[in-house]
Amino acid sequence: MFSLVLHSHLPWLANHGRWPVGEEWLYQSWAGSYLPLTEMLSRLAGEGRTNLLSLGITPVLAAQLDDPHCLAGMHHWLGNWQLRAHEATDRDMSVREHRAASAALGNFETHWRHGGSAVLRGLVDSDAIELLGGPLAHPFQPLLDPRLREFSLAEGLSDAQMRWGTRPTGIWAPECAYAPGMEIGYAAAGVSHFMVDGPALRGDTSAGRTVRDSEVVAFGRDLKVSYRVWSPKSGYPGHSAYRDFHTYDHATGLKHARVTGRTVDSADKAPYDPDLASAAIDRHVADFVESVRSRLREESSRIGRPALVVAAFDTELFGHWWFEGPVWLERVLRALPEAGIDVGTLDDARTRGYVGAPVELQESSWGSGKDWRVWAGDAVADLVSLNSEVVALALDTIDKSRRNAAERPELRNRINDQILRETLMAVSSDWAFMVSKDSAAGYARQRAHVHAHALREIADAVDRGHETEAARLAAQWNRADGLFPALDARRLRGDRSYEGER
Repeated sequence: MFSLVLHSHLPWLANHGRWPVGEEWLYQSWAGSYLPLTEMLSRLAGEGRTNLLSLGITPVLAAQLDDPHCLAGMHHWLGNWQLRAHEATDRDMSVREHRAASAALGNFETHWRHGGSAVLRGLVDSDAIELLGGPLAHPFQPLLDPRLREFSLAEGLSDAQMRWGTRPTGIWAPECAYAPGMEIGYAAAGVSHFMVDGPALRGDTSAGRTVRDSEVVAFGRDLKVSYRVWSPKSGYPGHSAYRDFHTYDHATGLKHARVTGRTVDSADKAPYDPDLASAAIDRHVADFVESVRSRLREESSRIGRPALVVAAFDTELFGHWWFEGPVWLERVLRALPEAGIDVGTLDDARTRGYVGAPVELQESSWGSGKDWRVWAGDAVADLVSLNSEVVALALDTIDKSRRNAAERPELRNRINDQILRETLMAVSSDWAFMVSKDSAAGYARQRAHVHAHALREIADAVDRGHETEAARLAAQWNRADGLFPALDARRLRGDRSYEGER
């Protein structure tokens, strides 16, 4: 059996800059990946195809796809794309980009103007996909205080229930990060399966594995197959016929060239040729199908029973980074069954018995070295320290507030809600990743410190007993960062002393 898993995620970008890093990142990914991907899946679902893939949507991305500010910004961005197409001096590029922009604008205005939840819920209700959830704001869970880790996961799964009418039982843990004991929290939250990278299972990804003494199943990414598409050094998107991601027409910002060659300067890139790209897609579809077939036979022979192959990728690879990716995906999803390969979701694999012996899973991630160095290494020691500080301050402030009000019924406290919201934003795994990879590191550090500052301001007012000022500050910061409106600090498990008093 073959399972395709896509992980869709961007940090919260609304109201935090536009260019070169900020909302532009969201709108490019939305236009390049989310629109064509959901359109393709809807088309396959309309043909009666089911259980096509497992699709992870992080709560923080889901919030942006439903956010009125982001929806208005996306509509404006699509209109601007169409105008830029009109301004292009290259006729072929102008016509091609105008058609693409017009189609995207029509898709958005027809299906997306009131938010992404309805689009995704249709795919869930038609059984086209298995929806994978995750914790709020994408924290690196192994380094997170257990109470906040528990709260973030439970709230994230509830957020999915609110948006899509279903509470996911599978998750893509942020960064595929795991620490021993996390399976206990997963089981308590109703999670039955989650993703890890292949090396976490010592390369044996031919079946899911129950973790330690739990019934929670870890599925591993098959690197041999996944790296055919995308690896740290190679993969299909680098083929000479595909559109080059890094080369722009400076007058319009549109991409007009093909890769041509890895050592070819941007000024010398050949013009993009859609027919040439389409032929390359067909070759890479055939190569991928044969790779899956070969791997299934190899692994089934090795273990003496039908094997599972899981290929997993960031959704944004398809369309945003690799322009031809969505077309390749659709052709692959059609070609695999035609080749006699059984395709299903991770939940299908679990319920159909593609589960092996328990594994004593160790600390791991899907980052460099497959350990925690990207999120806990020397390069981000300052962020690790900042995260510890803000989490301790947030929990201490909320615990004191709740103890002081212990004699009264606990009512909704918008101050505590915003404290948790800013804390979760501050400890997002994205900031450490961007610093470690030197990808907009300044923006990442600035974002972490902005949320830490917001938390400190609110907590300081609470500590001084200035409730009115604290409420004003919480409301002010909420205008910029008001995602997860259902977040409720009352659901944060109390500290031991508080629990004893209650």
